[in-house]
Amino acid sequence: MGAPGVTAAWPVEIRLPKDRRTLRVAFDDDRTFELSAELLRVTSPSAEVQGHSEAERKTVGGKRNVAILSVDPVGNYAVRIGFDDMHTTGIYSWTFLRDLGENAERRLQNYLDDLRAKGLDRDRPGIR
Repeated sequence: MGAPGVTAAWPVEIRLPKDRRTLRVAFDDDRTFELSAELLRVTSPSAEVQGHSEAERKTVGGKRNVAILSVDPVGNYAVRIGFDDMHTTGIYSWTFLRDLGENAERRLQNYLDDLRAKGLDRDRPGIR
C-alpha cells in the first residue's frame, strides 16, 4: 500500500523468454525489469525460503542455472512461479516484483554476501 493519492504501478506485460532464465515485467508507468530466474528463486516470498521471521530466512545456494517452468496468475494481484528445481510455492505480488526490479542489484549483492558468509555457492546446492 502506497502513500495516499499514489497509485501503485500495475504490470501490463509479463513475458518469459524462450531461455526461461529471466522474467520480463513491464509496468504501466513505462518501467520494465528483466528479473533473473536465480534472483526470483533465491528471494522467493515462500515460507520455505523466507520462514516466518527474519531469523528463519534461508539462504539457498546452487541456483545460478535455475530456469522458470511456469508463470501462473494468482487472482489479480500476483503470479506463482514454478522453477525447474520443483520450487512452486512462491506467490510474487506486483509490489514484490516491482521492488525486486528496482532493487535487483542490491538484492543480488546481499544474496552473494549471504552465500559467502554461510559457506555456500551459487553453483552447489545447499541451504542455511
